[in-house]
Amino acid sequence: MARMLTRVLIGMILLAVCPLRAQTGADAAGTGPGGGGGGMMTPAPVSGEGYSMGFSSETRSNYLRGGLIFSTAYQSDVTTGTNGQPISDVTYTILPTISLDQTRSRLHWVFTYSPGFTFYQKTTSLNQANQNLGVNLRYRLSPHVTLSLRDTFQQSSSVLNQPNTDLQQPVSGGVSVPNYSVIAPNAEVLTNTANATLTYQFAANAMVGASGTFGNLYYPNQSQVLGLANNSSSKGGSGFYSHRLSKMHYIGVTYQYQVFSASGTGMPSETHAQSVFGFYTIYFNPTISLSFFGGPQYSSTQQLGVPSSQGWSPGGGTSFGWQGRLTSFAASYSQTINDGGGLSGAVHASSANASLHQRLTRKLSGALGASYSNNSVLDALTTVNGGGHTIQGNASVQRQLGQRLNLQLQYTRLHQSYSNIAAISAIPDQNRVAVNISYQFMRPLGR
Repeated sequence: MARMLTRVLIGMILLAVCPLRAQTGADAAGTGPGGGGGGMMTPAPVSGEGYSMGFSSETRSNYLRGGLIFSTAYQSDVTTGTNGQPISDVTYTILPTISLDQTRSRLHWVFTYSPGFTFYQKTTSLNQANQNLGVNLRYRLSPHVTLSLRDTFQQSSSVLNQPNTDLQQPVSGGVSVPNYSVIAPNAEVLTNTANATLTYQFAANAMVGASGTFGNLYYPNQSQVLGLANNSSSKGGSGFYSHRLSKMHYIGVTYQYQVFSASGTGMPSETHAQSVFGFYTIYFNPTISLSFFGGPQYSSTQQLGVPSSQGWSPGGGTSFGWQGRLTSFAASYSQTINDGGGLSGAVHASSANASLHQRLTRKLSGALGASYSNNSVLDALTTVNGGGHTIQGNASVQRQLGQRLNLQLQYTRLHQSYSNIAAISAIPDQNRVAVNISYQFMRPLGR
């Protein structure tokens, strides 16, 4: 948490030193999609950002937003009884939220914070405070140099209980994405993900960039996650070169070096991975893009008391994003070496994600999401678990009841197959139905 607060303070300092004049057309051109004023986009494989699922008709900044969400949910298979049978429960969650979205001459930053508390009707031992904190900052150091910083911190008693009121499946087209696909549904968990990217457009159609990433997943109570590593982390650095062939077509190459570690399963593991990927992105228009990437990967894994193992493997993926006036859609598929996300070591990870957000009427909207992931531990012969797969689907519908009041219905289905992990194999299936009532307000800044 201290690391997160330090990053937030750095963002505040950068904000304070920026000029207070309004953003002009000339300023905006350097960062516009498709390079409206000559500025290049950073393609999805190397941008470090996920696809936006908001509507283009609602895109706005310089606002303070806040509100309060009350949620009640029925969840099957919360835990198991003394007879080994699943126990269902009803939860009650209250989440105040605040968000600051501000654009200045060279800066766009978004700060969000949502604390809260979740009460369980039967299994009161799972009652848990929630913390959700995020900072996303984009600062143009010069007309051709841009710094992007992103950091999120989350503490929760259930990964199925999130303050995302649209329940949209997150989709990223990046070559390096944290692996949170292994889910201990009702264990206290802390996650922290950070990314820093610096890009330099040194010619009319050429750009270079460098980035550093950090991710950590921590389960404070080992008894809740038997069979899982209670501490998994990833860190690494990368560099890329991107060339714009035309307004629509981008090609490039990226190199990345990553270190994945896991502890808490009896045999600490550390994997060093190197990858070289070529990528291609086509921008059909500023809000519709299709990307591909692929190339070789090399990994070296070490475990306590076990000889190290090395190997080569192919990696690659594709992604598509469409942000429309009333419809947003994103989908991706990737196959890469990644952190285990709670497994006993780094994995060969195959994952597919899709998300759809649709405005049905002026006051009614809906969202659908689905994901599939398969994780195979690199050195399965010497680990306590070799991997498995996760399938998740969700749906939601939201109705605006008044200017500031919204009602939402959500359904989530989760299935996992990890036979050697007691925390998951005991309750491999989850069904959750929730009703959310939210009060929201929005105030313009600097007006």
